[in-house]
Amino acid sequence: MLTSQACDMARLLVDRLSGVEGVEVVIAPPFTLLHPVSQIIKGSRLGLAGQNFYFENKGAYTGEVSLEMLRDVGCDFALIGHSERRQLFKESDEAINKKVHHAIQMGITAVVCVGETLEQRKAGATLNVIETQLSKGLAGLSDLSRLAIAYEPVWAIGTGVNATPEQVVDIHTFIRKCLFESLGFSEKAGARILYGGSVNPENSKQLLQEEQIDGALVGGASLNFESFCAIINSSLEP
Repeated sequence: MLTSQACDMARLLVDRLSGVEGVEVVIAPPFTLLHPVSQIIKGSRLGLAGQNFYFENKGAYTGEVSLEMLRDVGCDFALIGHSERRQLFKESDEAINKKVHHAIQMGITAVVCVGETLEQRKAGATLNVIETQLSKGLAGLSDLSRLAIAYEPVWAIGTGVNATPEQVVDIHTFIRKCLFESLGFSEKAGARILYGGSVNPENSKQLLQEEQIDGALVGGASLNFESFCAIINSSLEP
């Protein structure tokens, strides 16, 4: 997406969300688009997120972006451990843990992604994979107040094979069990658990009506204004 396209879409979203209550919408443009988009959405209901960052604020890390930089352009959120970062760039759970702690220290809401590959699901390892990602990725945290979990099954991202609402609910229920029982977090923290796996206008309403699903991490469908708005609207429908 080019600057002009991103800015046009940001203006449309600001207009569409004006006066809308009951939904929190956060957009995560590529790094090169964060500043121009931030100027357009300033003072609006739209939140801004970085797609990634490095866990040090200063140092010789050519090509990396720090949280200080993201906060400077208006980001209050950051994605951590997206499946593509894990799969393509080999991000470890230990590196993700460092990012989570750094984000919370900087006052940034961390959106931590977890999920299994098709091979892991076929091997019956889904629950073990997710429990490991949570226990290592959230190690050392004392609360969940500035954190959201996004379950994104790798096998359902951009493949046209969608997880059923029942499958998603089962995993979200398991994630809550891990957080509150295995990892010892307080249920009072109210952890938000999102779903991200080929969410589109056709399946969003059914997914978002489920009690265990607190929201959506939208990928390709967010690049089209009408489809993204249709997903937002479906979260508001009874």
